[in-house]
Amino acid sequence: GILPNSPPPHRLLLVIGLCVTSVASSLKICAFNVQSFGESKANNRKVMGILLKILSRCDLCLIQEVRDSKGEVIQALVKDLNRYQSNSYSYVESERLGRTTYKEQYVYIYRNNKLKVKDQYQYPKVGGEGTNETDVFSRGPFIVRFHSSTTLVKDLILIGQHTSPKRAMKEMDELYTVFKWIYKNWKTENVMILGDLNAGCSYVTTKGWRAVRLRSDPRFRWLIGDEQDTTVRESTHCAYDRIIVHGREIMAGIEPGSAQPFNFKKDLRLTEAEALEVSDHFPVEVDMRPNHRYLLRHEL
Repeated sequence: GILPNSPPPHRLLLVIGLCVTSVASSLKICAFNVQSFGESKANNRKVMGILLKILSRCDLCLIQEVRDSKGEVIQALVKDLNRYQSNSYSYVESERLGRTTYKEQYVYIYRNNKLKVKDQYQYPKVGGEGTNETDVFSRGPFIVRFHSSTTLVKDLILIGQHTSPKRAMKEMDELYTVFKWIYKNWKTENVMILGDLNAGCSYVTTKGWRAVRLRSDPRFRWLIGDEQDTTVRESTHCAYDRIIVHGREIMAGIEPGSAQPFNFKKDLRLTEAEALEVSDHFPVEVDMRPNHRYLLRHEL
């Protein structure tokens, strides 16, 4: 029977429905360095199976270290992902980047029923004021502006970056200049910087941190803390991979406590060796809060 003072069943269903849709409709953003992702990994069915499980958690994922001169592995991955999940995924990729014969690509894979690409920009090789940006970045950041229909924050600008380990602190500092460029050209403060910044262990120093403007400017919030471990190996404990946000609206639009590394080794019950076949990094992720008005209109 129905307990006294309990809400009528239809009201209860509405509340339960809201809870369920709010979980389902927050937007999970991830960044994953899939260590040297090329043909041999793409041809390994076990590795690809694990990768699909990891990526299907995310609504938007920045993949780094894509190393494929033919441009086929991402096509194959997204095709598999669309077969694995009924949701339709699309992707947007950078050019192949790097100063030497060693090249990498950044790729954003996203659910196209939740997100639309509004703009994209490969940070220039030659900057203004006579400075050559390649003096700083080994691989310039790939910037994509997304429109999100289901979240409180509608306009999301993502700066994807994989720093060169030896120049990690210099490159992290230069991301401040990139932010200023975005603010000037796209007139928005809502920015998320994400990727393998090599922001830990031997690549950073206490003295060096002080010179990184992303750290010293309190308007930038580092959602993945220095104490976190984004590495697969038990023998290491380093917060290499980060998510950093700027802007009041984007800060208010984040699910509190949702930013963390995803330990797929533990979650999928893999041995260290099995996990390392996929990557030596864990993905980092954060959830954007849903817009309940949108949900009520479209889902109830």
